[in-house]
Amino acid sequence: MIKAKCLLAAAIMATALSIISGWLWFQLSAPSIARDFEECAEQAEAASVGQRSGLLTDCGTRFAGRRKPGGGYSYYDFMQDRSFDIAGPNPTANERKQIDQEYMKYLDFVRRDVRSAELAQQQNNISIADAGSTGTRIDRPIGPPIVLTPKKVPSAKSAASRSNANAPCSEGSLACSWEKLTSAVRNAFASASARDAGFTP
Repeated sequence: MIKAKCLLAAAIMATALSIISGWLWFQLSAPSIARDFEECAEQAEAASVGQRSGLLTDCGTRFAGRRKPGGGYSYYDFMQDRSFDIAGPNPTANERKQIDQEYMKYLDFVRRDVRSAELAQQQNNISIADAGSTGTRIDRPIGPPIVLTPKKVPSAKSAASRSNANAPCSEGSLACSWEKLTSAVRNAFASASARDAGFTP
């Protein structure tokens, strides 16, 4: 009987030791459970190349939030193209409700913006139609431009002779020599342009 009790105690002890050693081996060899996306991604990067993409996809499915540099988490809503601060790695029910309410406000804003653009386009179309029906100056053909010319055009020769006749000029003075030189140059250009046009002076 004592021998049976000792044998039973030894069997219980061996079973307990095998359970404890199996549990410790599993805890030490198995990867730790990630608390957020970033830890999960680090574990996925340590895995083999073939498993990496599947593990990263699983991380994105398990954790909606991303860790912020200063602490806390943010959730990116692609429908609104905006991020929300959340308490943990996944939004709580209250945080989801708040995000949904913000999305409804966003949709109302978009609807109002689209409706105001449609009304502005309709108003623009009405204005264009009204302008076309009243026969404004836009519809009238435009004639040739009006050319305004003076009645008496002084010629270059008469202007030069007038300036020579009115200006007192003493022979040998610099002003008189300059006046004669410019007059001769003007007459030379005037006769050359008249000759090119087929006229004789």
